Amino acid sequence: MSHTPHEATGAHGKQPDGSQRVGIDELLERVRSGYERLGPEEARAAAAGGALLVDIRYAELRARDGLIPGALVVERNELEWRLDPQGSHRAAEAVSHGLRVVVICNEGYASSLAVESLHRLGLYRATDLAGGFQAWRAAGLPVDV
Repeated sequence: MSHTPHEATGAHGKQPDGSQRVGIDELLERVRSGYERLGPEEARAAAAGGALLVDIRYAELRARDGLIPGALVVERNELEWRLDPQGSHRAAEAVSHGLRVVVICNEGYASSLAVESLHRLGLYRATDLAGGFQAWRAAGLPVDV
């Protein structure tokens, strides 16, 4: 038997498990309210102060637009595995839960969701670059092509 979306979630947007349904815009707003995002200059200053810039853009975008010098490239689908300080597949840079991480995607959307996931792993200082790589480039900051 098939259900319409309305039937599957109930009359008031409740999921079968009792949780409330939420759209992506509301989810992003909720996630972002839990931390302070950085602008391009702030991200650059954070990196100069020891923060780890992590580029999660997929290979085609990196090839097309270039890379931020010094950023660690980690595909989004590997991020949690590579940055968990307790993980068996962690990157050498993932030294502690107190590491300051600035996640960078193309335009600053996927990075926000990635930060939420990192917070759940205990990386409490993780944040992202508002506007993503495109904001970095538009600010005239260094890019390796």
